[in-house]
Amino acid sequence: MTHPAQPKASHFINGEYVEDTAGTPIPVIYAATGEQIATVHAATPAIVEQALSTAKAAQKAWAKMTGTERGRILRRAADIMRERNHELSVLETYDTGKPLQETLVADATSGADALEYFGGLAASLTGEHIPLGEDWVYTKREALGLCVGIGAWNYPTQIACWKGAPALACGNSMVFKPSETTPLCALKVAEILIEAGAPAGVFNVVQGMGEVGGALVTDPRVDKVSLTGSVPTGKKVYAAAAEGMKHVTMELGGKSPLIIFDDADIDNAVGGAINGNFYSSGQVCSNGTRVFVQKGIKEKFLARLAERTGNAILGDPMDEATSFGPMVTENQMNIVLGYIEKGKEEGARLICGGKRADMDGYFIEPTVFADVTDDMTIAREEIFGPVMSVLDFDTEEEVVARANDTEFGLSAGVFTKDFTRAHRVIGNLEAGSCFINSYNDAPVEAPFGGVKASGVGRENSKEAIKHFSQVKSVYVRMGDVEAAF
Repeated sequence: MTHPAQPKASHFINGEYVEDTAGTPIPVIYAATGEQIATVHAATPAIVEQALSTAKAAQKAWAKMTGTERGRILRRAADIMRERNHELSVLETYDTGKPLQETLVADATSGADALEYFGGLAASLTGEHIPLGEDWVYTKREALGLCVGIGAWNYPTQIACWKGAPALACGNSMVFKPSETTPLCALKVAEILIEAGAPAGVFNVVQGMGEVGGALVTDPRVDKVSLTGSVPTGKKVYAAAAEGMKHVTMELGGKSPLIIFDDADIDNAVGGAINGNFYSSGQVCSNGTRVFVQKGIKEKFLARLAERTGNAILGDPMDEATSFGPMVTENQMNIVLGYIEKGKEEGARLICGGKRADMDGYFIEPTVFADVTDDMTIAREEIFGPVMSVLDFDTEEEVVARANDTEFGLSAGVFTKDFTRAHRVIGNLEAGSCFINSYNDAPVEAPFGGVKASGVGRENSKEAIKHFSQVKSVYVRMGDVEAAF
C-alpha cells in the first residue's frame, strides 16, 4: 500500500510526470513521526537536459501570447488551488511537518494569492513613449527567457508560486528545483498549472540535491536564477550565475531585530515576538530572532511571554488543535539543539523550553533566552528554529546601532505607541521588509527581500515584475539621418 503522499513520479516535465529511477533515491521523511512516507529520485543528467530543452522550446510561444491570456491561466490555477486547499495543506504538512492549523491558512492560500495577483498584473505590463521633439523612443517590457527557481524547505508550495507566478506572468518559462527535504508540493503546483491551461513545458519541476542545482544554474540556456536559501548557498549560486552573466534574485537568511519600546502594548508585542520566532517552529528566514526589550518593561514582557508560550500545543500536526509542529528533519533538530546548548554555555538565562520534546518526531520545545548579549552565538548566527533571544536596551540611539550591527538585513520590526518614533526607527534600520506594531506579514502585494548579506532583488508586488523582465528601448527617427560623411 503506497502512502498517499507518494507522487506519481519524481519529476514533472513538459506537462507530465516523468521518472528515471537511475537517479539517487531521496527518501521523504515525515517530521512528526520520523517515518519514510515517499521516495523520489534525483534528476539524472538526462532528466535535467529534458527539463531545460523543454522549457527553452516552450518559452517563445508562451511569451507571444497576450498578457491577458497568460493572466487568465494563472488566475484559473489560483482558483483550482483554493478549491483544493485542504488536500494541498495536508500534503504541505506531510512535506514539512508544519501543523495543519497553519498550512490551511498560510501555504496553498499564499501560493494562490501569488498566482491571482500576477495573473491580474500580466495584462498591464506595458512600456512607455518618450517624446523627443519630432523623434521618439518607445520601450517594451520583454521576458528574460528561461528561468531557474531553487526552493527552500520551509515553504515548498508558496516558494514555487512566488517564483513561478511572476516568471510566467512576464512570459518566461521555468525549471523549478524544490529542496530535496520537501520535494512533494511543487509537483502539485506544476500539475495544477497544466490543468489551468498552461502550455506543456512552461513550468517544470525536477528533484535533486546541490549538484542538480549546480547543473541548472550553470547551463548557458538559463537566463535567470531565483534562489531561496541560506547566505552561504546564496553566495555560491550568485557567483555561479555571475559567470554566465545571468539575472538573479537571492532571498537569503537573516538575524532580524524586533524592537519593543516600553510604551508598547505588551500583549501585541508578545504576539509579534511569538509570530516572529515560533510560527513554522521558527523555520522562517525573516524571523525577528533578536528581540530587544526596553528595560522598563523587561520582566513584565518576559512573564507574559513565558505564560503565552506555555499555551503552545505540540502534537500531531494533522490535528487542527496542534499549534506547534516539529523541526523539518532530524539534522535540523540537532543543529538547533546545538545552538540551545551554546546559549546555556555562554550564560544566557533560559526562560522556557530548552530541550527536545518527549514525543515522537523532531519536536523542540519553544525556547526563550533572556539576558542575551550582542556577542553571544545565539544573537549572531541564524538558528532557523524555535529559539528566541531577548536582549535589554536603554535608549533608541543605542538599540538602532546594535540592531544594525549584523551582516544580515532581511527584516526588522518596532512595537511602540509613538508613531513618529516608529517611522524614525524603521527609517534608520538596515533591512528590506519591515513591520510596525506587527511582525512577519507577507502579503503578495508587498515587496519582500533583504539588504546586505540577506540578498538581492525583491519577490512579490510590482517589484518582482522588474526582476523577471527586461526593458528594450527603440529610438524612432522621423526625419533624415545626418552623418559626418
